[in-house]
Amino acid sequence: MFDSLKKKLQTIRTRFTSNIEEAAGVEPEPEAALFPEVEAVEEPIVATTPATRPEPLVTEKAVPEAQEKPTFFEKVKVLVREREVLLREKDIEEPLFELEMVLLENDVALPVTDEIIARMRNDLVGKHRKIGVSVDDLVVLTLRSALCGVLGDGLDLLQYIREHERPVKILFTGVNGTGKTTTVAKVGNYLQKNGFSVVIGAGDTFRAGAIEQIRVHADRLGIKVIQHQAGADPSAVLFDAVQYAKAHDIDVVLADTAGRFHNRANLMNQLEKIQRVMKPDLVVYVDEAVAGNDAVIRADEFNKAVGTDAIVLTKADMDPKGGAAISVAHTVGRPILFLGTGQGYDDIMPFSPRVVVDELLGDEA
Repeated sequence: MFDSLKKKLQTIRTRFTSNIEEAAGVEPEPEAALFPEVEAVEEPIVATTPATRPEPLVTEKAVPEAQEKPTFFEKVKVLVREREVLLREKDIEEPLFELEMVLLENDVALPVTDEIIARMRNDLVGKHRKIGVSVDDLVVLTLRSALCGVLGDGLDLLQYIREHERPVKILFTGVNGTGKTTTVAKVGNYLQKNGFSVVIGAGDTFRAGAIEQIRVHADRLGIKVIQHQAGADPSAVLFDAVQYAKAHDIDVVLADTAGRFHNRANLMNQLEKIQRVMKPDLVVYVDEAVAGNDAVIRADEFNKAVGTDAIVLTKADMDPKGGAAISVAHTVGRPILFLGTGQGYDDIMPFSPRVVVDELLGDEA
């Protein structure tokens, strides 16, 4: 998953590491020649009396920062014994630019790319860094922090259901052909395997064959479906699904709806009516990860039109870039709930920003 981005991020890691190690290994500039040899830690030139002048240092401990003039750090970046480096903009300018290009090439939205770059710059430039055994650890930590920062916290659906009054009503929306109906079935299977009872409302009464499609999925999974005839008012279907759940102590109602674009006024008005009648606890927008920036733009438009509480991205296993997964939560301001990772009912992955970032950085747990 996201193999192209993952491979390029490995290259970026190497470039950052190389540049930081080079900065940490810079020889003192000529002005530093007044300081002791490398066996002793360089000291700033300050006025002292013989009684108060410190003895030459022979330990690993560097002179405390508060005793040093700013010009010292401007001229001598490395405290030799502790290998403490003050990173400057020019030290990481090239890898920052390369990272920006990699993100944009892999469909990460421009505002999100700018945010990641800003976080990296803020975490590295002008900060005193003690370079330990592995500079790569510092790079990975900074990259992980920046990526997790834009991905957000995610949403634990199981915990959400436990904490809310039953039945929890989840309405699925999205454009045509993105795998919304199959996603409803996958989520139903996931919830059943985690101990929750489920009913599905066949609210896509518009598309030919949609009711039959959801019935086939539900029959395979042993899930009850509430349906009306084709062409019926979807609000009435989903109202009945909620009433059935209440009467039979069902934990979760999953409401399928017809695919629609945000600029189709009649279908968007229909969706608003569904929300008024059903009063969903969660409105989940479904789109394809492979759609890249198009998915991000559509999710944002849907959110503006009818509201969105969470997002599911399908076909993540077919997306080598990963731009939509990185961008959509930050752009829309709503968490990613699941990633679809295949055709089977079990091929759905609860979205954990930390897990996704660890995979991108090659540090899978």
